[in-house]
Amino acid sequence: MKEEVYSHGHHQSVVSAHAVRTAEDCAAYLIPHLRPGMQLLDVGCGPGSITADLAELVAPGNVVGLDRSDDVLTQAAELAALRGIDNATFVSGNIYDLDYDDDTFDVVHAHQVLQHLTDPVAALYELRRVTKPGGIVAVRDADFHGMSWFPQLPELDEWMETYQQIARGNRAEPDAGRHLLSWAQAAGFRDITPSSSNWLYATEDQRAWWGKVWSERVLHSAYGEQALDRGLLDQAGLDRIAQGWQEWSMAADGWFLIPNGEILARKP
Repeated sequence: MKEEVYSHGHHQSVVSAHAVRTAEDCAAYLIPHLRPGMQLLDVGCGPGSITADLAELVAPGNVVGLDRSDDVLTQAAELAALRGIDNATFVSGNIYDLDYDDDTFDVVHAHQVLQHLTDPVAALYELRRVTKPGGIVAVRDADFHGMSWFPQLPELDEWMETYQQIARGNRAEPDAGRHLLSWAQAAGFRDITPSSSNWLYATEDQRAWWGKVWSERVLHSAYGEQALDRGLLDQAGLDRIAQGWQEWSMAADGWFLIPNGEILARKP
């Protein structure tokens, strides 16, 4: 089994931000291809908010949410129960060695997953294996170096530089969005539909939320832990970057844009 380091970690500041994601704002490129009765695997499901939406869209088809963190799987199962969703199950698993037969699922979905892997092509091979002929592997990942923001605060430049060092130190690719097409081709896919979509934080409420999320993550999540452990920053540096995020969030003209690469790769 390949050993992976999840660069973001599972601190509450990370998981709570992931828990507000929806299929509409994270998988709009996939939704038109979903049909009732489909069998769907959601790899790297996290706290399950996207998975629950997908389960509603393909009901009465079955959906499996897979992650390696037992804590987020528990949260995902609780969310599904709260929403009255009875066609979703949540299991622990390894993306490189899925415990399913060949040709099991109509759709295999992975959102913001490949950027954290040491071998995304091997992962795509495995996702392809468990997909039925004619089925779809749907992948979406951010591109960190493609992100842009205003005002141009030096603290946010330092945040980006440090994150790049953390992720690449984990042998991962934080600019994954631009690599998805290449990775899918290397995994043997030929029928690939590429697309992109953005997340934008520019309203007062959006800025307040996004700035709070990242100021907390810098100080309390694996970002800060890894930066300290590897000598990339000291505590004063973390405090400085967290303050920079707060300053950005209070700028009336603040803007933060996140581009995401997307692919729909169809198995022959």
